Amino acid sequence: MKKKTIGNAVIYLILILVSITMLVPFLWMFLTAFKTVAETTQVDPFVIIPSVWQTQNFSNVIKAMDFVRLYANTLGMVVLRILFAVLTATLSGYAFARLKFKGKNIMFALVLLQMMIPVQIFIIPQYVMVSKLHLTNTIFGLVFPGIVSAFGTFLLRQAYMQLPRDLEEAARLDGCSIPQTFLFVMAPLTKSAMVALGIFTAVFAYKDLMWPMIVCPDNRATTLASALAKMNGQYSQKYPDLMMAALISCVPMIILYIIFQKQFIEGIATSGSKL
Repeated sequence: MKKKTIGNAVIYLILILVSITMLVPFLWMFLTAFKTVAETTQVDPFVIIPSVWQTQNFSNVIKAMDFVRLYANTLGMVVLRILFAVLTATLSGYAFARLKFKGKNIMFALVLLQMMIPVQIFIIPQYVMVSKLHLTNTIFGLVFPGIVSAFGTFLLRQAYMQLPRDLEEAARLDGCSIPQTFLFVMAPLTKSAMVALGIFTAVFAYKDLMWPMIVCPDNRATTLASALAKMNGQYSQKYPDLMMAALISCVPMIILYIIFQKQFIEGIATSGSKL
């Protein structure tokens, strides 16, 4: 018992130290958001807490950035990507997990291959398609790469494969067709995986930077991540304003994680993946 107690204490101590290490960047961002420009650029490493909390940094950022429009663009992109990802991944995941058809293994191998290839490779063909459709600087242009999710297909396939075959056999004996079995029997049992996919999709879409900067160069159609990147000056940096804008932008994701942290952890455990 004594050895077990000591082992648990060591494990908890390591976890606490790792947690503190992970929180340091967020703490640094929060403190920098209330400093002056001089305090953020001085060499003295012991100046951590602002000498005078500069609340005007908040008003400066609000005046410089149209957060209402940025939040609306980002929210629209996130919601539509979630809807498309969950819909397509649920259908394709069920087909790969429970149905038998020719070429299934080859097609699923292509899905896995897409997960292994860097997403930057697809940017040029995707941009060409969006440009030919005249959809640049639009919400659909932002949503376009997330219409189909290879990761979502893999995640939902794993969820459907964990369900027993007896459910489908019972539904078939009751006279259910394949669409009815999917819609009324199997799909409701994978709600946790769908929620996990929705959370993952929201996180991936919210922090997406390269695609919004390419497809939506207009400030009126861009997202929060792209707007933050454009705050970097060529010759000078206003770190307090930049950190304040980043702090404001983090609030929705923090709230989302607090609400859905259980499903978030379950999604990681189910898929065996990491962000």
